[in-house]
Amino acid sequence: MDSLFSCLTLADIHRDVIRNIVSLRESQDLFDDLTDNPEEWLLAQQVEDQVKPPPYRSHTPVIHRPFEDAEWFNAITWPFKHWQTSRFSDGSFGVWYGCDAVETCVFESAYHWYRGLLCDAGFEKETVIGERKLYSVACDAALLDFRPVVHEKYPDLLHKTDYTFAQSIGARIHREGHPGLLTASVRYPNGESYAVFNPAVLSNPRHLYLLTYRLETQHIVVEKTPGVAWLTLPIDEI
Repeated sequence: MDSLFSCLTLADIHRDVIRNIVSLRESQDLFDDLTDNPEEWLLAQQVEDQVKPPPYRSHTPVIHRPFEDAEWFNAITWPFKHWQTSRFSDGSFGVWYGCDAVETCVFESAYHWYRGLLCDAGFEKETVIGERKLYSVACDAALLDFRPVVHEKYPDLLHKTDYTFAQSIGARIHREGHPGLLTASVRYPNGESYAVFNPAVLSNPRHLYLLTYRLETQHIVVEKTPGVAWLTLPIDEI
């Protein structure tokens, strides 16, 4: 690992990065499946409001003018509040993942939706529909640049299923306080992935698209407009 870090350079990043999260095209009442009584829906909503985190307040309000609190928490804060095992984390700390382009994040997220969710639930042979929301988020940071070394010298960082080596790298980055890293995409040729360990380098989330993922036979069909295929991803290619 020491030899890997000794050959790294920094990428001075000042650009928008694409974030892809689970969402719904149409809002739904999340409590209507618990009771048929509208008064009890209201009570549940009041309880939810009492335990919600406080609204985001920028340290630089002149720059970060008001936007929806939900966008900040969904697009930026969520992975830092809800730690999960991932490529660069063993689950003991949060990592935010984004991509250089919409296509890159679609291939990356489609893999995890299919392999990590549907297959685990035994739904890989069903017709399943999932909905996603894409955000553009500003990233301003000096990131460790793994792109020149991952393919030839350290391919285990891009292993499709074994995250052992990548998690050891992530543990060091987290321990030493680096803001994040930039590496090649695992799922999309020529794409790039960002792993951010410090939310302070992210700002200004803006909604881009609502997408629908539909699993049918051996393909995932991605739609920007409902009912109109935009991308078709063969299962054996993700």
